[in-house]
Amino acid sequence: MNNISDNNICRVAVDAMGGDFAPENNVLGAIEALSSAKNLEVYLVGRQEEITNVLKKHGKSFPEDKIIDAPQVIDMHDSPVQAMKTKKDSSLMVGAKMVKDGKADALISAGNTGAMMAISTFVIGRIKGVSRPTIGTPLPTETGVPCHVFDAGASVDCKPAHLLEYAFLANTYLEEMYKIKNPKIGLLSVGEEETKGNELTFAAFKLLKDTNLNFVGNVEGRDVLKGSVDIVVCDGFTGNILLKFAESVLNLLKSKLRRYADQGILNKLGVLAAKGTLKNALSDMDYQKTGGVPLLGIDGISIIGHGSSSVDAVANMILQGRNMHFNNLIQIFKQKLEAYEQSK
Repeated sequence: MNNISDNNICRVAVDAMGGDFAPENNVLGAIEALSSAKNLEVYLVGRQEEITNVLKKHGKSFPEDKIIDAPQVIDMHDSPVQAMKTKKDSSLMVGAKMVKDGKADALISAGNTGAMMAISTFVIGRIKGVSRPTIGTPLPTETGVPCHVFDAGASVDCKPAHLLEYAFLANTYLEEMYKIKNPKIGLLSVGEEETKGNELTFAAFKLLKDTNLNFVGNVEGRDVLKGSVDIVVCDGFTGNILLKFAESVLNLLKSKLRRYADQGILNKLGVLAAKGTLKNALSDMDYQKTGGVPLLGIDGISIIGHGSSSVDAVANMILQGRNMHFNNLIQIFKQKLEAYEQSK
C-alpha cells in the first residue's frame, strides 16, 4: 500500500451504500463518529444524491469534498467475483482503491461480506507472508475478558499453514489492540488430548507447538465461553458456525424472558425490575458496541460490519479503524511477519 497519510490524522472510507439501512445509518454513523473523536477524517463513498438526501432529511451537514460519488452498488445477492468485474464504480471498489492508493487509511462496510473480503484481498492486497487473510470475533466469557475466535468465516476450507498464520495475526492483534501480553492460544478440537481431532488439527497442532507463541494445546467448544484461552484458532467453516450459534444465545435469553413475563403480572414486574441489571450484565454480547470484525492480513485496515448495523455500530466501526491506525497495526504485522520469516 502506498501510504501517504499524515500520521496525526486517520482517514476512514465508509461504504455508504452497504447494509440493510444504507445509506442512512452509515451517514449518521459517520457524523456521530466525527463528533466523538479528534484527528479523524471520514469519506462517505456512495451515491452522492442519496447521501445528500439523508443529510437534508436530518438537517445535517457534511463536507462536500468528503462525499465521494460511486454510482454502483454491490448488494447482498451479488457474487463477489462477478461484482469486482462488473461493478468497478461501486462504493466498495472505490473505497478499496482509496486505501490502495493511500487516500484513505481504513475501509469499513456493513454490506456484502464476501465482496468486502474479496475486494480487500485483491484490490488493497495482502501483507507479504500472508496467504489467507482472516476475520476474528470476540465472544463474551465467564471471566469478563473476551475470547477471540479466528477464523470466523473468511475461509471455510483451510490448510494447517493457514491456521498457523491466523494464530500469528491474532496474537499480534490482541497484544497491540487489547494490550494482552503473550495471549493464550488454543486449537479448537473435539478433545483436549493431542491425539484428538482430524487431519487438519493434527497437522496444525504440530506447527503451533513448534512456535514461540503461547500455545496451550487443544481446547473444546465449552472452553470458548469459559475464557480458558484468549484466542481460539479453527477453520472458517467451524468458526462461523460457532459465531452464529453464539449470536443466537442473546435472542434465546430475550425470548425466554418474554415468555416468563407473559405468564403473569408478578412475573412481568419481576422482569421489568431486573431489566436494567440484565441489560448491563449482557452488554458485552451486543455486537453494536464492538462495531465490526477486522480482516487481518490485508495491507490496509478493512473492517466488516453486521448487515443490520445501527448508527452506533457504524460509528464504532469507524472508531475501531481509527484505533487500529493509531496503533500502527499494519506496520507491526509486517515487521513481525518479516522477523518470523527470517527466523526460520
